[in-house]
Amino acid sequence: MKIKTNHTLLCTALLPLLLALSPTLQAQLADAEDPTDDSTVVYPADYFAEFLPVSANDMLNRIPGIGLALRGGGRGGGRGLGSGEGEVLINGQRITGKNTSGRNQLSRISADQVDYIEIIRGTSEELDVRGGGQVVNVVLLDSPSRSSTTLEVRTDRLQDGTMDPGAQLSYSGQVGNFNYLMHAQADPRYRASEGREFSYDAAGELIETRRMQSTRDETEYQLSGSVGYDFSRSVAQLNGLIETRGDAPSDTERFIIDLDDDFTRLETEDNNSTRTNWEVGGDFEHSFISGAKYRLLFIVNDREFEFTRNRFQVVDDNPEQNLFLNNFGRDRERIARTSYTMDLDTRQALEFGIEGAQTIRDSELKMGLPLDEGTPSPDFGGLVPVAIDNSRSTVEELRYETFAVHNWQINPRMALESSIIVEDSTIEQSGDVSRSRDFEFIRPKLDYRFDITPTLQLRAGVEKDVSQLSFSDFSATVDGGDEDQNTQAGNPEIKQEQSWRYELNLEYRLPNDVGVVNSQFWYRDVEDHIDRVDVSPSPDDLQSARGNIGDGKRYGLNLDVSTKLGMLNLPNALLTTGVRLRDSEFIDPFLGVERRQNGNGRWSLNMGFRHDMPSFGLTYGLNYSNNSNGSSGRKAIDIFDIEERKEQAFMSAFLEKRAFGNVTFRLESNNITENEFCRTRTRFVGATAAGIVEEIEDYCNGNGMELALKVRTTF
Repeated sequence: MKIKTNHTLLCTALLPLLLALSPTLQAQLADAEDPTDDSTVVYPADYFAEFLPVSANDMLNRIPGIGLALRGGGRGGGRGLGSGEGEVLINGQRITGKNTSGRNQLSRISADQVDYIEIIRGTSEELDVRGGGQVVNVVLLDSPSRSSTTLEVRTDRLQDGTMDPGAQLSYSGQVGNFNYLMHAQADPRYRASEGREFSYDAAGELIETRRMQSTRDETEYQLSGSVGYDFSRSVAQLNGLIETRGDAPSDTERFIIDLDDDFTRLETEDNNSTRTNWEVGGDFEHSFISGAKYRLLFIVNDREFEFTRNRFQVVDDNPEQNLFLNNFGRDRERIARTSYTMDLDTRQALEFGIEGAQTIRDSELKMGLPLDEGTPSPDFGGLVPVAIDNSRSTVEELRYETFAVHNWQINPRMALESSIIVEDSTIEQSGDVSRSRDFEFIRPKLDYRFDITPTLQLRAGVEKDVSQLSFSDFSATVDGGDEDQNTQAGNPEIKQEQSWRYELNLEYRLPNDVGVVNSQFWYRDVEDHIDRVDVSPSPDDLQSARGNIGDGKRYGLNLDVSTKLGMLNLPNALLTTGVRLRDSEFIDPFLGVERRQNGNGRWSLNMGFRHDMPSFGLTYGLNYSNNSNGSSGRKAIDIFDIEERKEQAFMSAFLEKRAFGNVTFRLESNNITENEFCRTRTRFVGATAAGIVEEIEDYCNGNGMELALKVRTTF
C-alpha cells in the first residue's frame, strides 16, 4: 500500500520548522556579522573600468558567480507572466515579453550608460519577478540627456568553408524622463553538417551504410525596441519585436550502400522553411502616497512557421520524388496580469491580483507519396495525397489565475515569501478532433531565506508546479529524426505534468569578492509525467505520441564554484565549475520496468575560464562541457524502437582584443572537439515489448568546428 503525503499540509508544517530552526542557527554562530548588513551585492561601474567593457553584458561576465544568479530556480517553460522566468531587471523593471528577455537587452546597452549592477539575494514585494534564485538589476545612469550607439559586424566560417556575414546595431539613451532602446540585427544561421550511419542485423552483421551531407542557408532578421517614461509616481514601458527568417532552403544528399541486396542508391532532399514572429509587451506601475503599488502587464504575440520537405530517389541521374511533407503552424498568445501591493506594517506586504491568458495553436500536416492508386496533386509535390489522422487542428486554452503573495521580513536576516495561486483553465481542440476539458489547480509556494552572515545564505523552498503544455503534442506532426517514420501521431488526451518542488540551497560568497561557492539539493515529486505513450489504433498499426505515463520522482545535487585565481598569480582570471548529479525513477509504459527519465544522465560537468589582461587590452577564455553516457537515462524507449544517445565533450574558446580606441576584435572558435550528435537505434519486429530485434543503427552527425570574427564599437 502506497501512502501519499498531503503536500499542502507539509508546506504549512514547514514554516514553523524553518522559523524554529533559524534562532538555533543564530545561537551557534558566535561570530555572526552585523545583522543590519544588507545581503544585496552591489558592483559600481568603476569595478569594471579596467576591463574596458563594451556592453552591460560584458560587465556581467566579469562578476564571480553570475551564472548562479542568472540560473535562478533552473526552471524553463513557466506559465504566464508570474512564473519568475526573467531574472534580469533594468532599472528595477522587467522586460515584459516571451521573446525579448532582459539578458538579451543587456548586450545592446553600452557599458558607459551603466551606473551600477545589483545581485539581489533577498525576496521583496518590490521585485516584479518571482523566482527561486536571485535577481540581477542593472541600473542605468540617470541624466537629463544621454545616448549611445553600438555596432557589431561579424562573419562566420563553417565546416564546408562557407563565409556567412551578419551585423547588429543598437541605439539607446534618455531624454528627460523618456528612455529608449532600438535594435536591428541580421543573425547568420548557415549550417553545414556531415553524417554517417551503419546498420546491422540481429546477428551483428553489417547490412547497410549511409553517408550524408546537408546544408541550410538561413539568416534571421530582427527589429526590436523598448521605450519608457517615468511620471511623478508612475512608470510606463512598451516593448516590441518583429523577426523573420524568410526562405531558408536546405539541401541533403544521402549515398546508401545496401550490402544485403548488393546495390547503391542516391537520395536527395530539397527542403524549405519560413518563420515570422512579432510580439508587443508592456507594463505600467503606479505608486500611491501610502506606499501601495498598482501594476498592469500584458503580452500579445503571433508566430507563424511552415516547413516543406521534398525527398527524391535518383535513378539514372533522374530524380524521382518519393515523399512530400508540409507542416504549417501558427501560435498566438495574449496575456494580461494586474495586481495591487500594499504594506501591512513595516515588515510585511501583501500583493494580490489576477492573470488571464489565451493561447491558440493552428496546425496542418500534409503528406504525399508515389502510390499506384489515387490522383496526384500539385499541392502535394505532384504525388498522391495521403490521409493522416488528426492532421488539422486548432487548440485553444483559456486560463485564469487569482493569486496572493505575502512577503515577511521576519528580522533583518530572515525573510519569507509565501504565495498561493488558484488556476482555472479550459482547453478545446477542434478540426479533425473535437475535445474540450476543464482543469483546476491550486499552487502554493514557500520561499525562505536566512542570511546566516552577510556572505553565507541559506535558501529553502517548496512549490507546487504545473507545466505548460506544448500544443504541438495534440496533433500529428513531422518526425524529423527517423527516416522510416515520416510523421508522429498527436494525443488529444495529454494533460499538464504536475510536481512538488523541494529545494535547499547554501551559498557562500568568499571574502574580498574572490568568488562564490554554492550547493543545492533538489527533489521533484512528479505526477502525470510526460513522455512517449502507446496510442496505437490497432495491434497492426503501432503508433506512439507524447502523453502522460504516470507518477515518478527526480532528485539531484548541484555543486558550483566560481573563483578568481589571484592565488595562482593570475590576477583578473576567473574559473567557474559546475557539477550536476541527478537521478530519477519512472515506470516505462512500453516495457513495464522502472527506468530513469528520458535524456536524464547521471551527471554533467560545465567549466569556464576567462582571463582579463587590462594592460594589454586583451581577454581570452574557454568553456568545456561533458555529460555521462550509459544508464537508462540516455535511452528513449518507444513502441517499436529504443534510442540511446551518446554524449561527447564540447569545447569553445575566444580571444578578444581592444584596439583603435573603442574598437574590439573578438575571435571565437566553437566546437573545437568537433562534437557530434550520435545515437544507437534498435528497431524491433512489431512492438518493442516482444524483444525481437530487427535492425541496429549507429548514427552520428556533426557541424564540425566553426569560427567567428566579430568587430564591435560604441559611439
